[in-house]
Amino acid sequence: MKNRMLRELYAARAFIDRNLNLSKRYWKWELVFLVYTIANSVTIGFIGRGVESVTGTSIDAQFYILYMLIGSILWGYLSILFEIISETVTWERWEETIEYTFMAPVHRATHLLSVCGYAIIYGIIRSSVILLVLSFFFNLDMSSANFASAVLILGIASFSFIGLGMCAAILPLISPEKGIQVVSIFQSLLLMFSGVYYEIHVLPQWMQAVARISPATYALQGMRASILHGAGMGDMVQYIVPLLFIGLFLVPFGIALFIRMERWAKQKGVLKRSG
Repeated sequence: MKNRMLRELYAARAFIDRNLNLSKRYWKWELVFLVYTIANSVTIGFIGRGVESVTGTSIDAQFYILYMLIGSILWGYLSILFEIISETVTWERWEETIEYTFMAPVHRATHLLSVCGYAIIYGIIRSSVILLVLSFFFNLDMSSANFASAVLILGIASFSFIGLGMCAAILPLISPEKGIQVVSIFQSLLLMFSGVYYEIHVLPQWMQAVARISPATYALQGMRASILHGAGMGDMVQYIVPLLFIGLFLVPFGIALFIRMERWAKQKGVLKRSG
């Protein structure tokens, strides 16, 4: 039993190292997408700054800018988790290692959770760089922020979102031709329902019902409460509880679903097909 655990730990480290090496190999593309994300976040911040002049109404511009930027940065973090996990199969096909990986004597949960671990580390570093750059464009006043609550929400939200990413990872597994495009469509729908740049109460009732089962909804609300209003740990319960329930359901469900679809892909012969 001890030897098996050690083998899985070594395998987990190997998967993390491999993803790190892939990022190093394609660092130019990583830089391109980082610049794109920064440009998008800066644009969102300027939208917040320009609302008062466009609408002619008096608002707390700094508050609104920070509101928008929290949505942009957190969504960027959650989406990178989602993308790295859901694109696991696509990367494996691209590198022509998918058959070797799926034949390795490693539990699929170890494989998937290792990718998730790397995604979290990468996402935190990337979001920190984005926040640093944004501080040069906007005078962000976070003196009233409760960073302990924010970190707690971020950690629990990461746990919930990796389960969603695992579920999405089956799409390129079962459809080599269009699976990754469907992942992008699913991500866009998630952004629309989760209130990234607005409160979900502006949505129609049926959309609000869908928003309540999205982990991004509670992550955004909790993060804004902690940063904008200084909400403490006790106030985070209303966001933590649904995030935990969603995560506890989605993570094992995502692993089980991926394993089942992996078997299906092997039986149908679509595992390595690239077109």
